[in-house]
Amino acid sequence: MNSTGLTFGIYPLSLAGTPIGLATGPDDNYKKISSALKELKGNANQLLPRMYAVYMGPETEEKVFNALNRYKKAGLLGDLTIGCLMDPSLSLDYWLNFVRKVIKEYGIFIDSIQITNEPNLSFMDGSKPYVLEALVQGVLTVKEEIEKSNLPIKIGFGSVPEGEKTIPHFWENLMKIGGDELIHSIDYVGHNFYVDVFEEPLKIEEVAVSVENILRKFRETLNSNGFPSTLPIHITENGWPTGKNPFIQIERSYEQQSIVLEKIIRTVYSLRQELNITHYEFFGLRDADSSKDDLFHQFGIMKDDYTIKPSYLTFQKLINELSE
Repeated sequence: MNSTGLTFGIYPLSLAGTPIGLATGPDDNYKKISSALKELKGNANQLLPRMYAVYMGPETEEKVFNALNRYKKAGLLGDLTIGCLMDPSLSLDYWLNFVRKVIKEYGIFIDSIQITNEPNLSFMDGSKPYVLEALVQGVLTVKEEIEKSNLPIKIGFGSVPEGEKTIPHFWENLMKIGGDELIHSIDYVGHNFYVDVFEEPLKIEEVAVSVENILRKFRETLNSNGFPSTLPIHITENGWPTGKNPFIQIERSYEQQSIVLEKIIRTVYSLRQELNITHYEFFGLRDADSSKDDLFHQFGIMKDDYTIKPSYLTFQKLINELSE
């Protein structure tokens, strides 16, 4: 079990998902990103950049590898998630070959790799009929490749809390396909969750209760499906954006972002030993577009020009206080 501090990470780019597409804005400035990450890290041993590469078929490979080359050059290949959104008519061989290429080309720069992003969510990777096979075979392929090259990469896959928009019987069906071979091939299971973001506002005490309930339920789900308690949980996405909630038209202040961020992280920290939580990764470093008042464009702890919000200093303090 984890008895030390947390390993922290953060999504460093601007692009963010919304219910109707992508939130975009001013271009990423890799020099300012590097400076911001260095300042956030302070005296901590590590601050992992969390990055994404989404495979959508052979015709997209060049574009994805061009992006990965930019991330490598900028020193941002810490924790890499490989999503799988290819055409269902394509053979999984295309996907597995892509995974192999990523490991062979970038493996020495990667600390951990997550195969599929939110595979139990019905409108992400989980929307594809092959997702379970892609997850299991992707993990086994990565395991094979890193053992060949003797690389110290941690392997995992992602998830979100179960609810109305998740796939029924996901965990049971995953174990039918993957079983013990999957369990013995992974080093962690990732969990993406957001508290007090899309629903009616919570009191700060209720935020802590919600975080604890989500994490306890997730550990119970893992245990009840054969994943041992010795298998770490990585919190791979969590955040609290500023701006306006477009569903209920309530403003979300910079000051409240800082308060909620600290409450969430300290709650995670208090549960880390009992639930074996080793990583906390925040979404994200900067806003997609600070001029747009909806929360989907304002997930950052910095504005889109890289000036800081109060939460930047809060996150910096917590990284240095609570890191392993």
